[in-house]
Amino acid sequence: MTTPEESPAPAAEQHAGTVAALAEAIRAVGRSGSGSPDEPPAPGSSAAPRADGPTADAQRQAALTAVAEVLAAGGAPAQLAPAAVVALGEDAAEQLREDPWAVLSLPGVRPEHADGFARGLLGPKAQPGDPRRAQALVAWLLEQAALRGHSAQELGEVSEALRAQHVPDPAGALQAVLEDGRVMPFQEELPMPPGSHDEDEEPPVRTLLALERLALAEESLGEGLVRLLSTFAPDEDTNEFAPDEEPVEDAAEETVEEGAAAEARVQQPGPAAWEAAAEAAPSRSAQELVRTAAGSGLVLHTGGESARAEPAALLHAAAGLGLRAWAATWTGQGRDALAALLPEGSPAADRIGTLAELLYGERLPRAVDGTLPLDVLVVLDAPLLDVETAATLLEALADGTRLVLSGDPGGLWSAGPGRFFADLLAAKACPAVASRTPDFGPIGELVSGIGIGELQPVDAPDKEVVILTAKDGGEAVHRAVQLLTDSIPRALSIPSEQTVLLTPGHGGPAGTRALNAAAKARLNPGPGRFGGFDPGDRVVHSPALGVNLPGRVLDGDAAGLHLELADGGRLTLSPQQAAKLRHGWAMTAHQAVGRRWPAVVVVLPEDAAGQLTRQWVYTAFGRAERHLSVVHAAGPALAQAVADRPAADRTTRLRSVLTDQ
Repeated sequence: MTTPEESPAPAAEQHAGTVAALAEAIRAVGRSGSGSPDEPPAPGSSAAPRADGPTADAQRQAALTAVAEVLAAGGAPAQLAPAAVVALGEDAAEQLREDPWAVLSLPGVRPEHADGFARGLLGPKAQPGDPRRAQALVAWLLEQAALRGHSAQELGEVSEALRAQHVPDPAGALQAVLEDGRVMPFQEELPMPPGSHDEDEEPPVRTLLALERLALAEESLGEGLVRLLSTFAPDEDTNEFAPDEEPVEDAAEETVEEGAAAEARVQQPGPAAWEAAAEAAPSRSAQELVRTAAGSGLVLHTGGESARAEPAALLHAAAGLGLRAWAATWTGQGRDALAALLPEGSPAADRIGTLAELLYGERLPRAVDGTLPLDVLVVLDAPLLDVETAATLLEALADGTRLVLSGDPGGLWSAGPGRFFADLLAAKACPAVASRTPDFGPIGELVSGIGIGELQPVDAPDKEVVILTAKDGGEAVHRAVQLLTDSIPRALSIPSEQTVLLTPGHGGPAGTRALNAAAKARLNPGPGRFGGFDPGDRVVHSPALGVNLPGRVLDGDAAGLHLELADGGRLTLSPQQAAKLRHGWAMTAHQAVGRRWPAVVVVLPEDAAGQLTRQWVYTAFGRAERHLSVVHAAGPALAQAVADRPAADRTTRLRSVLTDQ
């Protein structure tokens, strides 16, 4: 049995560990710099916590040896042993003997690999209709769907996929899988067909299947959103009284309530204070956002890059009103950019952090009940939250907290499953404020047009936008690296360190590998003496799906590879972690979300057509602040993607969950 050259981590580990992995990297940055942080185990992993000491090491080594023997007996590579112990626990060898198809839960293993392994262990007893095979196949199919962004799949699609895998009785196999409990079924009403006027006619329904962890995450997310809406109570001005009431002048006559809760309640601003704060906001859209947040426990805000000034204005206003206000961004760069939008001396200057810092850091200690002590939370980059991360966020908020979710709906969705922000917009379950602040300049004009499906030439007198054609991927790499190393620094005084190359994929003639190899040869040639890296190399560390930390190699030694991160701080990667590191002169647009660069070179090779969507182009072009170059070898595929290929749809349950609740 062979596995692909680059095997992704198991989907459960990737999705569940996204924010936790970033938090661990952030905690590691704050350490003394010696040693290397361990990768956090995925929540929900069956692997038990490992104790320190020689006994635990011996037990783990024994487990690895036993698993390697079972893998070898079935014809599988021994390199899968560590992943098997992580995924299945220290009794992985016994589990694989009892259920050879459990190997399908390991990274890079496909159904044909698992079937070969089962035949190696079971011989003729390994049959296509084995219930254990169906169990493993259904879980694998749903995990693969999660990697494509789906939090659920229609029953018919799963049944057809089982039939394609030669399962003789898909319906019976699915029934057995549902009885096991790892997969959950749901029925969802569909809109009535056009022209239907019979009031007694039952609406059509579809049956969805979801992995237990994703089903519970969407249920929890729906409950959290409804809880915030139902527990929010608009504040009242403390100096306003009913006609038959008299103000209480003696504090001793007031009802005594307990501690901090009473203090916080007294300090809540009323409508007049909120209105004064709104009037002081710098734009009409910012004023609308402040007013809307004053009257609702859940608010959505949409807009482009320039619109980020509006949640900054809300944060400043809420902090100025004495509220416990906080803002969270996806990246450290986003955090710093948001802070720069605040007025000088703003009381909110130290109330901005990344989402990982908010959920897992120590800057904002939790209350006794485990919730975050906040009156207002503004979350930027909200479309990047997958359902599990969003559910974790909602669980951390106390009743009555105002939550404002802000983001650009035209960009790429979350790397993990779900479409949290888009579903919430579509459900119309809460007020939504659409910014009227445009993104100015040639780049802003170009990106705004892409957002509505139009790719139009723009007037760029200062070379803010440059389009270059290339005949093939080889020429595209040459032109892109020339722009990075010579043309942009010389003509625009933007150094190479402030320019990034973006391309749709890692492989191919003009993928990140080819671009990074060419960029390294020009900018930092060397033998790659530290596992393929040299001091000074630009790199990107991706500890989990959707988490990408750009940086630079400082050095390497027995402790590992030492990095300086672009967001600040240093990080040491163990040899195992460094093996997953990539060079970072070139990245994919998915790796670049949540960040911007002074100059961006977007490379579109001739084989990019299948990967281009309007979302991808919008996101890639929008990463540029001052200059955008497009090296274009994709022919008509670019214009076709912008005009005709919006984001691929995702099957999710959040809208129906909100409707039910």
